[in-house]
This record gives sequence, structure tokens and C-alpha cells, in this order.
Amino acid sequence: MRMFERTIVVALVMGAAAALAPASAFEGTPVNPENTAIPVASSQPGTAPVLKKAIQGEATTTSLTALQYAAEGGHPIAQWRLGRMYADGNGVAQDDLRAFDYFSKIANAHAEDSPSAPQAAVVANAFVALGRYYLDGIPNSKIKRDPERAREMFSYAASYFGNADAQYDLARLYIDGIGMPRDFRYGARWLGLAAQKGQHQAQAMLGQLLFNGEKLPKQAARGLMWLTLARDSAAPDETWIKDSYNRAFAKASDDDRAMALQMLEHWVQGRRD
Repeated sequence: MRMFERTIVVALVMGAAAALAPASAFEGTPVNPENTAIPVASSQPGTAPVLKKAIQGEATTTSLTALQYAAEGGHPIAQWRLGRMYADGNGVAQDDLRAFDYFSKIANAHAEDSPSAPQAAVVANAFVALGRYYLDGIPNSKIKRDPERAREMFSYAASYFGNADAQYDLARLYIDGIGMPRDFRYGARWLGLAAQKGQHQAQAMLGQLLFNGEKLPKQAARGLMWLTLARDSAAPDETWIKDSYNRAFAKASDDDRAMALQMLEHWVQGRRD
């Protein structure tokens, strides 16, 4: 993504965060990209071990306090953990606005960090989380449905950080024509990038398109390969993936199944090398 496009995205995040946070807590001032070292909340005795447990998901009153302390100090991993806790209602009362605020702080302060920085994955995931909030908006809040802004969040995480979840979400927007004109070929390109990185939802969707020949040249064996990979990684509630695999397998010829197996073995071996 070109620099001026990144600046627009950062400005959008800053604007949203400023609307949510009290002026004394967050002014939306961008952090100098040259000064992005992650602070460690260890100035108080015994804080670092508690923070480590909190980040790993052991939510207790003490660890929650440590997370909040670290988050106020600008620790992006602590901010991410708290954001997920409020988004999911895990150990705290569910609060999408507070989750949005934590994700905004991460994106605002670290948008220009190097994609190879230790915290890059957390930053990219924060952009994805923000994009998903913008897709539907947050009821009874200032965060309204804004598919165009969602696209910008996904596009930034997909192109600058190479985040596979963002690539999948962006593909869905292009394929469904949400927040932009429908562009099936561009959507398929993003699906392919995400699928190659192991994003199982992208693998399932790409597999469907290839197996059925929907807007893409029909490649039944390759489609079945992607559906097989997706099925093996699908969560229990992702029945659409398993159903898609079962339908494709039932329709596939013996030759398609044999070729899909060869492709699968080759793909797995390539991931090991």
C-alpha cells in the first residue's frame, strides 16, 4: 500500500479512537515510527510474571490489573489481550466499545511498524478486528456501519502486514461487492494468497469456486485439495466447510480424487521444506 494510503488509514483510526476516549487518556497523537519499542510493565515488583500469565490467558483479578497497567503504558500485546477479553466477555463484562478502543490504540500507535517487528502480528490483528467492527457497526454507539472504512482496515493489514485473515476478509468484500464494486478476479487473488498461508476459510471458499467452476476456470481436483485442507482445520461450528467438502467429494470422479490426493501431498511437503 502506498504511503499516502497508509496515512489515510492511520488518520481514520485516530479519528475513531479520539471519539471514544477521554482527552486525558488518549489524544490520538501518532507515535514516531522510530520510537516503537514495546514498554514492559515491570517497574512494580512482581509485575512481569503476573503480566506474562495474563497475556497467556490466565485471567485473575491480579493479572487483569497487570494487563491494564501494561496497556496504559502502551504495551500492544496487553492492549490486544484486553481488547479480546472485552470483545468476547472473557473474564470481564462484554463491551465492544472498550474492545474497539484498545484495538484502535494499537493500530494508531503501531501502524507504521515494520512488518517484521515482534508485535507486527498483533498490530495486523488489531486492524482486522477494527475492520470487522466497521462491517456491522456497534449498536448504540458512534461506531456506525462503514464498509468502505472496513475495506481500508482489511486492505492495510492484508497488503502492508500480509495478514491472512485480512486477505480473506478483503476477498469476501470484493467477491460480494460490499463497500466497493464487485471484482471477482481481484477477490479470488486475495483468496489465493490467504489460502497459501493456511487460512482455512479462504481455502474452503477457493476450493468451492474452483471445484464448481464459479467465475473461475473449473479445476475440480485442485478445488477438492483446498476443501480437504479446510475441512481438516475447520472449527466444530463451521459446518459449511464440512458440508462443502462432502458435496464436492461425492461429486468428484475417481481421477479427481486421486489427483487431489497427489496435490495435497505435494502441498504438505512444500510446507515442511
